[in-house]
Amino acid sequence: MELHHEFTVPVPVDDAWRALLDVERIAPCMPGATVDDYDGKTVTGSVKVKVGPITVTYRGTAVFEEQDDSAHRMVLIANGKETRGQGTARATVTGTLAERDGGTAVSVRTDLTVTGRPAQFGRGVMAEVGDKLVGQFAECLARRLEEPTERTEPPEPVEPFPSAQPVQPVQPVQPVEPIDLLRTAGPPVAKRVAVAVATAVLALVFVRIRRHRHA
Repeated sequence: MELHHEFTVPVPVDDAWRALLDVERIAPCMPGATVDDYDGKTVTGSVKVKVGPITVTYRGTAVFEEQDDSAHRMVLIANGKETRGQGTARATVTGTLAERDGGTAVSVRTDLTVTGRPAQFGRGVMAEVGDKLVGQFAECLARRLEEPTERTEPPEPVEPFPSAQPVQPVQPVQPVEPIDLLRTAGPPVAKRVAVAVATAVLALVFVRIRRHRHA
């Protein structure tokens, strides 16, 4: 399926371009995503998706196939596979940036192929979910771009034989919340899914009744 989304951020196009290529900086803005490694071209990580009571985790890679600094255009190819299932996800994402009224307009076109449990929702639901997730990402990105850049303080001199210091406890890493398809899409979609589930249950009951009668 093909999806198209647009959003704007209140910074010049060059600043927005550098930010979108700074994967570690924008990773917290990606709903359900965890970045494990990034070498400047290939991103390795995972994405969690919740479908009703079931949470599906995709692990995979995303590779920047194209980065055109002058045209502000990038092409990202992502592949993932369920960690506990046979479902797969593949996406070719093309992003272009352009100046607009002192800010930057970002256009994202996605060619998405999904197999497994999330595929049952179809293009309409996935488009609605995509609209809301992109909106959340754009708001988070705008907030981060408006934050002042942290200054790097010069390192303190290291003592030859530093005195023992108490070990500070390591703060636990907060788990990443999965993308909840039903909650993200909203009540209308949840209602449609409930109707579909009810229909499937009725069909199953009908089949069993027929089998019982034939027996």
